[in-house]
Amino acid sequence: MSTPLVILCPGQGAQAVGMDKAFFGQSPEARAVFEQADSILGASLGSKLSTLCFEGPAERLNQTDASQPAIFTTSIACYAALKAQWNYGNGEAPIAAAAGLSLGEYTALTIGGAMSFEDGLKLVALRGRAMQDAAEASQGGMVALIGADEAQALQVCEKARGGDVLVCANFNAPGQIVLSGSKSACDRAGPIASELGLRATALVVAGAFHSPLMKPAADRLHDALEKTSIRAPRCPVFANVTAAPHEAEPAGIRRRLVEQLTSPVRWAQSCAAIAAQQGGKAEFHELAPGRTLAGLYRRIDKNIKVLPHEEP
Repeated sequence: MSTPLVILCPGQGAQAVGMDKAFFGQSPEARAVFEQADSILGASLGSKLSTLCFEGPAERLNQTDASQPAIFTTSIACYAALKAQWNYGNGEAPIAAAAGLSLGEYTALTIGGAMSFEDGLKLVALRGRAMQDAAEASQGGMVALIGADEAQALQVCEKARGGDVLVCANFNAPGQIVLSGSKSACDRAGPIASELGLRATALVVAGAFHSPLMKPAADRLHDALEKTSIRAPRCPVFANVTAAPHEAEPAGIRRRLVEQLTSPVRWAQSCAAIAAQQGGKAEFHELAPGRTLAGLYRRIDKNIKVLPHEEP
């Protein structure tokens, strides 16, 4: 296999009990990743990470501080298994571009060689804990707007914000934008969206992710990133904040990862940019768990077929 690859890495919400259990059973490479993760994290999540992924309970796996390291490890294990299957087990796969949704940006950077698996896992474990703590310290929520463009989403924010926080948090696909902020402002957003002919759905999340309410988590992440060894990626890795490839300088990568916690995730724009560069030349693959990104890509560019890898 020498076709250029685009690797897409899922974010929080993709987790499900049993994820990667089949890869663990069939692929020595995937098993080694889980064993390394179990060794690094020990019992810090209340049980072994592999046990949480394969057996749950779902209530614990769905908590931010557990789901983030679990998804990161699942995706890296899936990639290790695929590399072996594609006969790249002892070398680097020909990645034309990599991108990840929110948490998945860390997976993409790890695959791209910007950080080690151990450092990436420690960062996402801290990130998940810091985001959980910031969520518990603030009354926040998130609302999905269906049918909105960016101008309409900003209009809803302006009208519903009042004296609270309400911002665009995720540009997932055309007509699918997520708002994030104070719970009171999120509650006001629904009726205002209806007046504009849009549909608004409150999301079941721990807090107001990718909004200014995550500033305490961003500060903690900044301190951890400063102590983490980061290198220039060996392939273009798209940053959520800019929808453009990360620069080579480690300081720039650190800055974008800190900004990401309080800034909108420009996923639709990132995917459109990758499609414009690589469409027709590269194979697009979505790592486990789930197939959310394949579904979003169909709405972003129907000419791109993304192959999900939920199972071996």
